[in-house]
Order: sequence, then C-alpha cells, then structure tokens
Amino acid sequence: MTGGEGILSDLLARSHRVSPRDLPMLIDEAGRRLGLSSARLYVPDLQQVHLIALPYPARQDTPALEIDDSVAGLAYRTQRIQRTRDGCTAWLPLIDGIERLGVMVITAPELDPYLLESCTALAGLTALLVASKATYSDLLVARERSRAMTIQAELLWSYLPPRAIGTDQVTSSAALEPAYDIGGDAFDHNLTENVLHLALLDAMGHDLASGGSSAAALAACRATRRDGGTLTDIATTIDRTLDLWIPGRLLTAVIANVDISSGWFTWVNCGHPPPLLLRDDAVLLHALERTPQPPLALGFHSDTPPTQHRVRLQPGDRILLYTDGVTEARAPNGDLFGEERLADTVIRSMAAGHNAAEALRSLVDHLMHYQQGQRRDDATVMLIEWHP
Repeated sequence: MTGGEGILSDLLARSHRVSPRDLPMLIDEAGRRLGLSSARLYVPDLQQVHLIALPYPARQDTPALEIDDSVAGLAYRTQRIQRTRDGCTAWLPLIDGIERLGVMVITAPELDPYLLESCTALAGLTALLVASKATYSDLLVARERSRAMTIQAELLWSYLPPRAIGTDQVTSSAALEPAYDIGGDAFDHNLTENVLHLALLDAMGHDLASGGSSAAALAACRATRRDGGTLTDIATTIDRTLDLWIPGRLLTAVIANVDISSGWFTWVNCGHPPPLLLRDDAVLLHALERTPQPPLALGFHSDTPPTQHRVRLQPGDRILLYTDGVTEARAPNGDLFGEERLADTVIRSMAAGHNAAEALRSLVDHLMHYQQGQRRDDATVMLIEWHP
C-alpha cells in the first residue's frame, strides 16, 4: 500500500469512532500527512447562499463565503477544482453521487499533480464521511442553518431525500423554498434497478397539518412502491390514507417513473400543474398536458383510480415539475412569475453551462428576488434529465 493510500485507509478506520465535531480536525491531520499545510471544510447553508466553515478548535471565527461571489463558491457551483495562479491553494468540491455537500480548501507550498490527485481522493472520502455523519449529528445540521426552523418544516425536511440523485444515464434535482418554514410542499426521487421514481406533492395550507399531510403521503408512496405497487396504486393509497387520517386536507401530486433504458416517462397527475417537457432548449407546448383529475384526500380515487399516461423521451430531454407557488409568485406590481418565465430561466441557465442542481439554485434565487420578499406560497421545483 502506497503512502497516500495508507493515509486514507487510516483516516477511514479512525473515522468510525470519532464524533462529527472531530471530523474537521481528522481531515486536516490526514491532509498534513499527505503534504498539505492545511485542509478546511465548508458546507452550504440550507438556502445555498453561503459556504459555512465546519468548526475547528484553532479556527473558530472563520468567515462564511458567498457562493455567488467567491472562488470556493465557483468550485461548489461548477463541481470543478479551482486553483490560485501560484498553485499553492485549491478548492475541491465535496460531492456524494451528484449531491453537492460543500468544498474542501487546501493549501501547500506547492500543489504538484501527485499531491493534488491524492487530495482529490481525500475530498471524495471526506464527502462520504460528511454525508454519513450528518444523518445523526445535530452539529452538522445546525451548522447549515442561519435561523430556527418551524415544526412543519422540520417534519418535512426529515422525510426528504437528498436534493440531487442520479447516474450517468439519468439525474433528478430538486429545490424548495421557503427552506425554514416550508408548509405543504414535498418531493421524492429514488433509483431502483432500471427506474427513476419521482413524486412532487403540494398539500393545502401552510401549517403543521399541511406538513403532516405531505409526510403521510411520502410514507404511503414509499411503502406502496417498495411493495411493488404501480403509480396508480401509489395514488390510490395516498388518497385513501389522507381521507382516513387527515380528512379535508387536499393534496395535489404528480407521481412518475422514468424507464432508464428505454426513456419511457410514465405519470399520473392528480390536480397538479402539468409537467413541462424541455427539448433542444425549448418547451414543447402542451406535450404533457392531459385531462385534469381530482386531487388526493377526497377518497375519490379509491373507486375511480387515476389514469396513467406515457410518452417516449428523446436523449437529452428534460422534464420540469413544479408546484403552483412557483408560477403564481408575484412581483410587487402584481405580475405573475408564470410558466414561460419559469421554463426560460431554467433553459437559459443550462444553456450557460450550469448543471441541473445549479440551474435550480439560480432559479430559486431569481424567484426570491422577483417577489422581493413578498412570498405567498411554498415553491418547489424538480428537474429530471435523461441522458443515456
């Protein structure tokens, strides 16, 4: 085993029994053994505006970095290594799958190719450690927050999957606001052997009962899917569950599958805005519009299951799912954000070279500025890409 491999192996072995608070020190120590002067870890805040330094005893007052206006932010946005001209400092993205977890900043008298390669491996291992520790560490979770979270938002975030998942054939990314007091919006995406499963939910209201409705719907969705149920079975189970346990709280939903090999997109739409199909940097108007069906929680679908629809995607196609809080967002003069502006913002962002996760982050930022703080509803958006 070479020196670098031995250091990473030792880091992995020691990481099992250290607390999340000690992780930054452990990473820094491994970096110094590789030949670095220092290695510092930054994670994004919940709204992906700043990069926040993980606490380190010798550096308690490290300032936050702007994601939109710093070299560290550029590494985070592009998922590419950034270096200073003198070659002594580099910013390495921390990525788990395609989910962006943060940035590792490294310094050394000279970052030669061999050392940089070793540090790239260190960044990959660090991302896995951060992802695993965050599942049971309030320290890491709290570090990403700038203020208190409402109970309904805490409930929903505990149920949500990572904001980005994917393979070399298909990806799905999601974004939602307001992050700290989200009410009834929720999303789910999951990869099985050959299928990407998707769900976008919007529960009526903006209180704890709304969050409970969406959480119960996610649980019903997953339980039915994992038991081999179809999209129609999932919708029917959600409808029956909410009608029984949380009556009177309507919920709209798009529940869908993408067959990764063939590109077939199959979906049911229960009272939700229709998905948008983006092809060759343009929207195919009305391509995924179908006859409206009633929302869930009325018990209607127990007797009349929702209709399942299907279209064949072309390589490179993108599907945009969104809640009405996006298109119905208003500027101070009353103008709606609208479906056309939504699609155009995403298309322009991706045409500029942004990946899907960055395109949605930019979209949410644009949406918040458009409303100038006058938010009226939750806003959630998902972007799916099929790129076999």
